[in-house]
Amino acid sequence: MVDITDFRNGMSLLSGAVNVITTAGASGRFGFTASAVCSVTDTPPTLLVCMNRSSSSHCHFKDNEILTVNVLGAQQQDVSQAFSSKISMDERFNFGEWITLATGSPVLKDALVSFDCQVKQMNEVGTHTIFYCEVQAIQTNTEGEHSGLIYFNRSYHHVGKLSA
Repeated sequence: MVDITDFRNGMSLLSGAVNVITTAGASGRFGFTASAVCSVTDTPPTLLVCMNRSSSSHCHFKDNEILTVNVLGAQQQDVSQAFSSKISMDERFNFGEWITLATGSPVLKDALVSFDCQVKQMNEVGTHTIFYCEVQAIQTNTEGEHSGLIYFNRSYHHVGKLSA
């Protein structure tokens, strides 16, 4: 059996885009910061999102069966920190401007890209639920120069276009 600390230390060296995952429904708006997001297939366009089942908002994501993956830009580190903090959900949504697309899930207006999704399947693995999410709408930010926000070795870093 692999030691949990060794596994976590190894995973800290796997770079990941920083995303804020949001949902909305009868019980309100919820969101959390995640790097465990990836493409599954493009036919139909599907992403997977992993969420710890011990999260206080886990049941809301399961019940709502919709979510948006908001991919953050370098200038949005404060949004990431807010959605990974202990502040209230209402306070979290004070960071950034929020709109909706097809599903009604919150979309960060100036995210690099937002994938508005319907959850099609859920699987529980260990401590997490894997949400398989079919993309219903996409909003891409085409304004200005773009740099991405990634998480590597337990800290934030910026990545941008390479010059020719």
